[in-house]
Amino acid sequence: MATDEARRPTPFERLYAYLDAPNRRHTVHVIIILLLIVTPFIANQYTTVILTNALLYVVLCLGLNIVVGYAGLLDLGYAAFFAVGAYTIGILTQQFGVNFWLAIPFAIVAAAVAGVVIGAPTLRLRSDYLAIVTLGFGEIVRFTARNLEITGGASGLFAIPEPSLFGWRIDSASDFFYVFAVLAVLAYIASQRLYHSRLGRAWLYVRHDEDAAEAMGIDRVRTKLSAYIIGAIFGAMGGIFFSVNLGAISPESFSFEQSVMILLAVVLGGMGKIPGVILGAFIIVLGPELLRDLDSLRLLVFAVLLLLIMLFRPSGIWPDKRS
Repeated sequence: MATDEARRPTPFERLYAYLDAPNRRHTVHVIIILLLIVTPFIANQYTTVILTNALLYVVLCLGLNIVVGYAGLLDLGYAAFFAVGAYTIGILTQQFGVNFWLAIPFAIVAAAVAGVVIGAPTLRLRSDYLAIVTLGFGEIVRFTARNLEITGGASGLFAIPEPSLFGWRIDSASDFFYVFAVLAVLAYIASQRLYHSRLGRAWLYVRHDEDAAEAMGIDRVRTKLSAYIIGAIFGAMGGIFFSVNLGAISPESFSFEQSVMILLAVVLGGMGKIPGVILGAFIIVLGPELLRDLDSLRLLVFAVLLLLIMLFRPSGIWPDKRS
């Protein structure tokens, strides 16, 4: 009897199993798409801006989830890829007059190069050493941006032109909400495809046992580099539209704190589990806003709530069960 009680699924597990059923998953997808479509019509501008920021975090968290959740590579400098995309677009459009849409491929290539630069020296590193190197890479990018003239120095870049598409000028809060909604949906689809792909299975094997994976014929170098490169591209795409949304960027937008917040969302939601990571992104962004009435105590209360969640759900709110 005790064994049966111990094996009984928790309410969370029953809910997740219910939502993970293929037929119900499609229904949830339709409901979410409909909510994304109607949100700007039923929400005020402030709420729309906050939700846009949450969608940006969804894109960034799904990118970091590839590195941390799929491949098991700890990255404390993910904001560097975010910065590469933002600064590449800002420099090309604001200082060289390149069309926004033509500048995007250059930003993606720059992010891929950054992924190789951070990935290559860390191929044989694990645990604390990997964390230190990635943290250093993130700070190097930030301090470089602060000290170069082409990046605007400590003040950053201003008056970044807003993009237009077939005569539609993307400049309002609702416009950028839809842009980031599309980015989040595309990032979700790409993450799902990668999760079930041959490369996704290779990441899983490397994450659990690198030596055994290599003995099975998996190229550990290519597998790790691919995780960094793809994760970097996700981060750069977020940075690209972040820069034109604000119209200005500064080095402080890509601090170590940003990297920690993105990583916190991934760990809180459940590393490797796409719906969990999305949920974690929304909690990190919306949590402080929902506690705004507490004034100066809101961050303290939010931190305590996060601590309680991690104590009772150490694997994350919605952990990945794949093994």
